[in-house]
Amino acid sequence: MDTAVSSAAESFGQNVFSLKAMRNYLSDSTYASLLATIHNGKTLNPAIANEVAEAMKTWAIEKGATHFTHWFQPLTGATAEKHESFLTPDQEGGALMQFSGKELIQGEPDASSFPSGGLRVTFEARGYTAWDPTSPAFIKECDNGAVLCIPTVFCGYRGEALDKKTPLMRSMETLAKQIRRLGRLFGIESDDEIAYATLGSEQEYFLVDKRYAEARLDLLQSGRTLFGRSPAKHQQMEDHYFGPIKPRVMAFMTDLDHHLWRLGVPAKTRHNEVCPGQFELAPVFESLNLAVDHNMLVMELLPHIADQHGFTCLLHEKPFAGVNGSGKHNNWAIRGTDGKNWLAPGDDPHEDAKFLTLLCALIQAVDTHADILRAAVASAGNDHRLGANEAPPAIVSIYLGEQLTEIIEQIGQGVQSDSRAGRTVEFGVPSLPQLPLHETDRNRTSPLAFTGNKFEFRAVGSNQSCAGPNVVMNTIVAEALDTMCTRLESEIADGRELAEVLPVVLQDAVRDHKRILFNGDNYSAEWVAEAERRGLPNLRTTPEALQPLRSRKARELFARYAVLSEQELESRYEVYMEQYEKQVAIEANCALEMAKTMIVPAAIDYQCKLAETVINLQACKASAATATHLLEQVGRALDALMDGINALEERMESDGATKLKAMEEMREAADTLEGLVPDDQWPLPSYAEMLFIL
Repeated sequence: MDTAVSSAAESFGQNVFSLKAMRNYLSDSTYASLLATIHNGKTLNPAIANEVAEAMKTWAIEKGATHFTHWFQPLTGATAEKHESFLTPDQEGGALMQFSGKELIQGEPDASSFPSGGLRVTFEARGYTAWDPTSPAFIKECDNGAVLCIPTVFCGYRGEALDKKTPLMRSMETLAKQIRRLGRLFGIESDDEIAYATLGSEQEYFLVDKRYAEARLDLLQSGRTLFGRSPAKHQQMEDHYFGPIKPRVMAFMTDLDHHLWRLGVPAKTRHNEVCPGQFELAPVFESLNLAVDHNMLVMELLPHIADQHGFTCLLHEKPFAGVNGSGKHNNWAIRGTDGKNWLAPGDDPHEDAKFLTLLCALIQAVDTHADILRAAVASAGNDHRLGANEAPPAIVSIYLGEQLTEIIEQIGQGVQSDSRAGRTVEFGVPSLPQLPLHETDRNRTSPLAFTGNKFEFRAVGSNQSCAGPNVVMNTIVAEALDTMCTRLESEIADGRELAEVLPVVLQDAVRDHKRILFNGDNYSAEWVAEAERRGLPNLRTTPEALQPLRSRKARELFARYAVLSEQELESRYEVYMEQYEKQVAIEANCALEMAKTMIVPAAIDYQCKLAETVINLQACKASAATATHLLEQVGRALDALMDGINALEERMESDGATKLKAMEEMREAADTLEGLVPDDQWPLPSYAEMLFIL
């Protein structure tokens, strides 16, 4: 085996306190107890905490760690950590390296310093982090040492969820409960297997040479360009997507992969994306909770490794206007208690029945709660991306492909098809048609598309945590399965057979919720009109999209399944609205500063030079028509820019949407000036430089 290949394989997970590592540090009984918690969902035995803590500490110190931290995911959307050293002074002037079970299980960061949406007030500071044993601890390395990171949940003094992981884990358990119910109806039950959702999260990002990024105040403060004229060439030639990777970018990608592999992140795919300067990383599917943790590590490492290679990594959903933005394709599936993917069409009637039941449940769930699913991807950054030419629109719909749609339509009509060759699915009653395998096309315009063995939720923004969207996916599908299972169980209790009842339940689900299905072009004006006719919500901005979180329907949904209490749900609305308004305010203030201190002075300086040129030409009795015309163009654009500055300043106390409109008007004038002022006098790096010089 090649040395590099061997090294990559051997290094995978070397900085993770994995089950493989645990075997070498834990007793058989403790290992078995912890394994039951991780793999079988058994309650954590607190009696093993001290032994596990000692094993973790020993392993971490061998890896060079001097500190530990509870690594958690507050409502900021980022990660948080407070480092504590293992070092404890003894009574003889020396020190010991200690780590207790109590320190492993519980930490206490200041809860009032994180966004809580009213769940905690400033004078109520106490908050707790609690160890999540289902996500393994890992080592983060730095130049002078390392720190042991312990994934945790984060809650307030009274147990209120202040993070993204707690409701995610609640929703996973809620979904698993309903999957187990459905499994029992199909005669599937196992003490050795648990049901859970899986996730593969494709991460898109931009790289910009650090020299240019550091010269752009907008990129430094807001993550996106607030000004910038579209270059003559950007992505029109479609030559960047999957194109050869430039050597400098390849060096970065290789380094990033090795860092991710050491942390156990199964980074699999890397390639150029549609826009110059844009790239994508995709991992192998994992259990949902672990996959979310790993994606947070990806977002954490991307800027860090990029900086080491002289790049700035941009995770904003729309860092450059007029070209491709960056999303995070959320590939969601379900692993049942039989160890199989229940979103993969099977090879026999029994397998197909599971698949169709889950498919119809998802159709019912998304149609019922399309507005809440849209709320889960709402942000100031994603507003610029949704509906553009690389992202789905704000209207949530489901794409199944022609063959699967035909089958679903036949289910809704309660008829058997003879339009497809091959076997039929036998329920013991009039049967359903044979299911296609890998015969669906891919629809890049659909928010939620079936792609052979999973559903790809394409509306998630590149800078967003996957936790929120999956909390919604898990909960709404759990509700749909709950209603189906309750009906099936009731009918069976009355003496009817599953094979007799199931087709009717699926038929009702399709008939009542098929309006959510759409296989066409989601970008078209015709679809907007058709969606309105169907009664589908079209929530185009974050303030609109977040309103459904305050609805009675949402409160009852999340409270019924103990995923989010009414207070916790309201807190999310408050936090996300505040984040939206703050982000727009930051952008507006940054735009004003750049316009007034950089763009206007440069334009005036050029205007003065043009005026001098006109005077000199006239003095020489030479033609000054061209210079005069250019002077007039610069003057008009400069006046328009000043009008825009004044208008934005007047609207700084208005809502975000009002400020954004004023910013666009100001930007139009500034971008016009960029096309007039000589390149060597323009104060900002251009789009052409940032997108192409890597």
